[in-house]
Amino acid sequence: MGRKHVNMLAAVLLSIFLVLAGCSSKSSDNASSNNGSSKPDTFVYGIDGDPGNAVNVITTGDRYGLMEIKTIYSPLYMYNGKDDIKYFLAESMTPSSDFLTYTAKLRKGVKWHDGKPFTADDVVFTYDQMLKEENGGWARSQLIFNNKPVKVEKVDDYTVKFTLPEVSMGAMEALGNIFIMPKHIYEGESNIANSPKNATPVGTGPYKFKEYKAGESVTFEKNDDYFLGAPKISKVVYRIIMDANTATMALQKGEINAFAIQPSEASKFKNNSNIKIMPYDEGRIGYLAFNLSSKAVQSKEVRQAIAYAMNRDEINTASYVSKEFSEPAYSILPKKATYFTDNVEKYSFDTKKAKDLLAKAGVPNLKLKLAFTSNNPIQQKQAAVIQQNLKDAGINVELVGMDATALSKKMQSVQTDFDMYLGGYIMGIDPDTFNSLFVTNSNANYMHYSNKKVDELFNQGRVEKDDAKRQAIYEEIQKIIIDDAAFYPLTENKRILAIDSRIKGIDEAGLVPVYTFEDMSKLSY
Repeated sequence: MGRKHVNMLAAVLLSIFLVLAGCSSKSSDNASSNNGSSKPDTFVYGIDGDPGNAVNVITTGDRYGLMEIKTIYSPLYMYNGKDDIKYFLAESMTPSSDFLTYTAKLRKGVKWHDGKPFTADDVVFTYDQMLKEENGGWARSQLIFNNKPVKVEKVDDYTVKFTLPEVSMGAMEALGNIFIMPKHIYEGESNIANSPKNATPVGTGPYKFKEYKAGESVTFEKNDDYFLGAPKISKVVYRIIMDANTATMALQKGEINAFAIQPSEASKFKNNSNIKIMPYDEGRIGYLAFNLSSKAVQSKEVRQAIAYAMNRDEINTASYVSKEFSEPAYSILPKKATYFTDNVEKYSFDTKKAKDLLAKAGVPNLKLKLAFTSNNPIQQKQAAVIQQNLKDAGINVELVGMDATALSKKMQSVQTDFDMYLGGYIMGIDPDTFNSLFVTNSNANYMHYSNKKVDELFNQGRVEKDDAKRQAIYEEIQKIIIDDAAFYPLTENKRILAIDSRIKGIDEAGLVPVYTFEDMSKLSY
């Protein structure tokens, strides 16, 4: 997913009426019944957020908006690792020997949903729009190298050349995972984010947009001309159900076919042969971070004391139930990332050591505020255990629950309303994609963390061609950041998909971060 810091905390306020309407069995968008005699033709996926009716490939960045994007549009390719690249609109992407140019060969015969042909003009147009600063594109930062943009040129109708201003060994990932928009529809549009054309999106993906009902559902119908083969299921519905208990009941009744459940809900389906529980890795790191704008946590010894005071295993068990759904995290990188190491300071739970460090720092009766998303059950449990852990070490913690939108806005500003906060991110595979979280003054560095050595190492790692030297650079980065104790990794948790056991082709469709399915056309009954 490149350098984008996916914000999965988008808050949508819906009335109880809309929630109930969203899962009503009277709706025309019901899941195909387990008792039906005809072959099922609809897949209903329950979601606890509203993607809205104005998605676009340039600015849409929330989980459910991106799920809608993935259903309608296609990227050149999806980068899941250097040995795991799934090609879509491109047939290949080849770097030059000096790693300064990358050449994409495009598929021929691909059609937009309105029947117009897809060509290199659409690719160049999309990347140009993503690079325009005024458009606020989510991927713009990953297309800028040392303050200079990548140059995107049409070679012929089915060949595009990307020229970098300098070497970046993470470029293969940075240039991928961007969905292509139709030039013939958006050309001349001055405000893509708010364009009325977003309400009737036209893509090249497996499904065509059909209908959006605010607070209820988004419906798609299959694209018979999909370039990877017509989908096997005729209709897909994203049913908006904000309440987890309501969604669980809908799943048990067969009103929906899939829903991402909380770990505490998994046991409810243990003896239900109609539902499969499928935990899968998203490369997500859940964490506690310090707000370094706050005077209370300026001291490294104080932050280290807090780290030792926290019982990571107790926090994770309370929030994720078992290691089937969550493993302890120690690094800024998930295990699937290139050059991951857990050879870092782990801050093993030690209340006495925490007290000793606080005494050494000369900070008695420390009082702190911990911010978290108030309607997030995982963060509720994490916050409660952390509060007790720190109390045992002599630290008084006030819990500050906020709605997701308000917390996100606070994190993006310099403020002292709280000293610590809970969060999580899904970034990418190459460690260069994580630099926006930790480089001084970077757009996603919500901790306001600054370490010149870390900045220098990220710059070196980006251009270093030797694999062993790159590995040493990124291992050092991980050690320094964890030693600074501005960031405390808690968990590498899995997303838990509960899905109708009749659904086939899940392995072929591929379970991936954020989007759930890499290619929904492969699902069938």
